[in-house]
Amino acid sequence: MITERSLLSSDEIKVQEKLAIFLAFIAGYIDATGLIKWKTYVSFMSGNTTQLGAAFFSGKYGVIIISVTVIGSFLIGIFAGTCLSLWKKCSTKTIAFYIVSGILIFYTFINYCVQMGNIPSVAILGFAMGMMNTIVTTVGHQKVNTNFVTGTLNSLARNTAIFMMSNDRDEKNQSKANAVHLLLLWMGFLSGAVVSPFLQNILGNWILLLPAVLLLTCRGLIFNSITPKN
Repeated sequence: MITERSLLSSDEIKVQEKLAIFLAFIAGYIDATGLIKWKTYVSFMSGNTTQLGAAFFSGKYGVIIISVTVIGSFLIGIFAGTCLSLWKKCSTKTIAFYIVSGILIFYTFINYCVQMGNIPSVAILGFAMGMMNTIVTTVGHQKVNTNFVTGTLNSLARNTAIFMMSNDRDEKNQSKANAVHLLLLWMGFLSGAVVSPFLQNILGNWILLLPAVLLLTCRGLIFNSITPKN
């Protein structure tokens, strides 16, 4: 988990920003893939919760089962990712990248050989997205969530309002920087959601290999950010 530090250089903040945008792109990409293939979200739990509530009233038991499965898997993924980040015996700080990337690659090859059903598919991807959600929690001193678009837009509007209304110079500068980070984060998620449908017909069953490769690229970014400079 990449959390706040007491002192952050501008280079470290830029690395956090790039990493958060990468992860938001991946989240949007995989979420759009889940919506197209299984008619459910694998990272947007607000939408799944709404679907779950509506399905209870209408008696759509298939939707109920899938919604409960993906929400539960997402929670377990966040729990596992957080425990992993707090595990003192784990010396590799970027292991979550390898795990999530490995899950996507493993799922892709298994699904290619044996077509997996909707429930195991959303369970696996929900867990992966939950774990990925714990990798970056801040950019600079602004808390972010690469999967939670509603919260991102809320923080974006709040920081924009503070920038426009505040008379304190430091507060204006900080809120402006936060607003830019959050806008880029939202654009990253949106871009991923736009790209996924376009690549569906091109990549087919290999659609999840792209985010797996991007995660390894992200791992390189975070490795550079935690490696002490001489």
